[in-house]
Amino acid sequence: MKHKIVFLDRKSIIADIRAPGFDHLWVDHGKTAPDEVLARIADASIIISNKVRLPGEILAQAPGVKMIAVCATGTDNVDLAYCKANGVVVSNIRGYAVHTLPEHVFMLILALRRNLLGWREDVRAGLWQQADQFCLFTRPISDIHGSTLGLIGLGVLGQSVRRIAEAFGMKVLVAEHKHAASVRDGHTAFDTVLREADVISLHTPLTPETRHLISSREFGLMKQTAILINTARGNLVDEAALLEALKSKRIAGAGFDVLSVEPPREGNPLLDLDLPNFILTPHVAWGGRAAMQIMADQLIDNIEAFVAGTPRNVVA
Repeated sequence: MKHKIVFLDRKSIIADIRAPGFDHLWVDHGKTAPDEVLARIADASIIISNKVRLPGEILAQAPGVKMIAVCATGTDNVDLAYCKANGVVVSNIRGYAVHTLPEHVFMLILALRRNLLGWREDVRAGLWQQADQFCLFTRPISDIHGSTLGLIGLGVLGQSVRRIAEAFGMKVLVAEHKHAASVRDGHTAFDTVLREADVISLHTPLTPETRHLISSREFGLMKQTAILINTARGNLVDEAALLEALKSKRIAGAGFDVLSVEPPREGNPLLDLDLPNFILTPHVAWGGRAAMQIMADQLIDNIEAFVAGTPRNVVA
C-alpha cells in the first residue's frame, strides 16, 4: 500500500523532517483552516497535525485515514473517542520538550519572583537616576531558594521542572488529583499544595476533568504572595478568575504561555493586562530549536513504526 501522508500545519514546526523509509506520497500544507480540513484529508491514509482540530464528524468522511500522527504531546485537538471506536491509531510526541519547556518555566518564575519587569519599568521611568543612593528599592524581591514549588502534573515535563527546582534549593510538593479520595505516596493533597506553595506550575493535559482546574475557589486558597505558571493549556485556568485575582492582588503574579483560544483572533482580556506581575508569551515554551528537531525525528519514527505494524506512542 502506498500511503498518502498529509501534514496540515507544517509551518508550525521549524525543523528538518526526513522522508519516511517506505513508499509514500507526502503533501505539506503550511496551515489549514477548519473549512479546509475535509478536502485535504479525504484521500489520506496518514494525517499529521500539530494543532489543527480533527473532530469525529470530519474523520467519518475520510474512511481511508488509518493513522493520525500528532506532532505535539497534547491530543485535545483530536476526537480520541471516534478514533478508538473506528480503529484509527493516534500517536503523539513524548519527551521532546524536556529541557526547553522547563527552562521557559524557570524564566517566568525568576522574572516574577525577582520582579524583573517592574525593575525595568522603574529604570525606564528614571527612578534609579533620581535615587539618593547607589541602589533602588521600590519593589520586593523574593528568592526562589527556600521557597515551595507546587507541581500539578508529574509527567516527564513535571519531573524535569522538579529537578531544576531542587537544584535551586526549592521544596517541591506534588499535587494529588483534585477531589481524590486518598493521597498517594509522594503526593500532597491538592488543596494543601495550593495553600502552601509559593509557586504553582501546571503540567497536566486538558481533559473535561481538568478544564478550569484553577478558578476562583482555588485562587482563594493560594497565598497572596504566590505566583501561578501555566505552560500547559489555557483552559486549565478560568481566565476571568485569573484576571480578578491579579487585579485584586489576591495572588502576587502569573506567567502564562497559553490562552483558552489560540491564536486569540477575537482578543482576550489577558492580552490587555498591563501589569509588571503578569507575563504572557505566545505558546512558545516548547519551541527551542533542538526540541523541535527531536519532535520532527520522533514524528517520523512514529509513522514508520505504524507502517511496520508496531505502533508506538499510541494514545488511541
